[in-house]
Amino acid sequence: MQRHSFILPAACTLAALLASSISLASSHREAPFITGMPKVDGTDFYMFNSYESGRDGYVTLIANYLPLQDAYGGPNYFSLDDDAIYEIHIDNTGNAREDITFQFQFNTERKNLAVDVGGVNVPVPLINIGAITAADNTAQNVLESYTVKMITGDRRTGNVQTLTNAGSGSDTFAKPLDNIGTQSIPDYATYADSFVYDVTIPDCPMPGKVFAGQRQEGFVVNLGEVFDLVALNPLGARDSRRNTIGDKNVTSLALEVPASCLTGENTVIGGWTTASVRQATVFNPAPQGTDTTASANAKGPAVKGGAYTQVSRLGNPLVNEVVIGLQDKDRFNTSEPKDDGQFATYVTNPTLPALVEILFGVPAPETPRNDLVTVFLTGVPGVTQLPTVTASEMLRLNTGVPATAAGAQVDLGVAGGDFAGFPNGRRPIDDVVDIALTAAEGFLCGLDLNGEAAGGELGNCGTQDSQVNGGAIVNDGALPDPAAYLTVFPYLNTPLPGADNVAVE
Repeated sequence: MQRHSFILPAACTLAALLASSISLASSHREAPFITGMPKVDGTDFYMFNSYESGRDGYVTLIANYLPLQDAYGGPNYFSLDDDAIYEIHIDNTGNAREDITFQFQFNTERKNLAVDVGGVNVPVPLINIGAITAADNTAQNVLESYTVKMITGDRRTGNVQTLTNAGSGSDTFAKPLDNIGTQSIPDYATYADSFVYDVTIPDCPMPGKVFAGQRQEGFVVNLGEVFDLVALNPLGARDSRRNTIGDKNVTSLALEVPASCLTGENTVIGGWTTASVRQATVFNPAPQGTDTTASANAKGPAVKGGAYTQVSRLGNPLVNEVVIGLQDKDRFNTSEPKDDGQFATYVTNPTLPALVEILFGVPAPETPRNDLVTVFLTGVPGVTQLPTVTASEMLRLNTGVPATAAGAQVDLGVAGGDFAGFPNGRRPIDDVVDIALTAAEGFLCGLDLNGEAAGGELGNCGTQDSQVNGGAIVNDGALPDPAAYLTVFPYLNTPLPGADNVAVE
């Protein structure tokens, strides 16, 4: 009976593969109900030790929403929902319940700018009527702002405190306009940088940072072929295909927090993001007629009320898209990690390897997949496992593992020997698709931690206690480009402009 024994770093390496085996891509339009609510559709969640120079000891949290944004999507572009709350949850005890929640809430102001048309001031249909800079937004017709609350304990009944601007003391932060084009915002990178704020975090001795705004989509995936019956060349070159979402933008909610203000009894934290909306909506058509003043003063097309109800949830990437069965996708989005026992069969008996076997004749690892349960639902002992072990789906990070500098990062994360990467948290560069495909085919079956069979075994694949796929890197052909990311907060790149105003020759 063949066993694999490794010292801890190697165990972490292979454990990283396994944690990702349940996640194939970014979460885009992953459940039937959420397809009709793109403003609250979570696409990706990143949680990693900050690697910007001089930011040792900080953790960066990034929750992305509103998927597949075409940069030219005017005239309204991609504002978030004023009637929703967007939350990032941290579990530092292991009971699969939030201990800390950072809650973002947005507010949109429409200035109803008008122009003189034949002696009559008529409201314009555009989001801006001239060029905009960080110092001058007088030509901006729509302004978005937001607040961030920190809730300790239960997200709805816990102690609520407010993050404030470390310089001005204000509890309201401005959100930049989306990247309309180079004529409207000539230097978008500089413009967006002015919306990165140093913030005072309650009960935290050091300030953090916050940013909310449009970014270039950082996830890399050959999305079309993955969903076209996995029409890939899985053992070909890792750069043999196209990143099909490389021309899209996304909206990011980014926080940088001192690790000591997030951790509990040890250095491990679990995290996930959710979005919630009001339970009731009443449509409220604006008054009809020719009086534009009456239309401007109407309450809007809908009035929303009632308690907040969760409609989106995301920890590890693409769990709901390719792991949870179709009938349970909406239920998963409304669930909490503490109740994940109801979805256990999707982990112990995953459908993806079975589909690969049907399509390509590659034998699936045996079930139950105890390897997946250990790494994905309980955490790796001594690495990403919290003090209390509660089987639950969330992204886990050991804040005690030093960050790898940007130039030295390996996109296969722990699987490539970079122990600061996925699934020890998740950085923008981490190619979770390739890691996931490799692990799904049984790369980690029978692994022992530190050579200790007693209590250290990750778990077998049914009766299989040795590596199933021979160690091959299974991939989708879309490869991350390190140059496509920033090396400073908020790490995701400047969003693509809707127009670059360069003539085609």
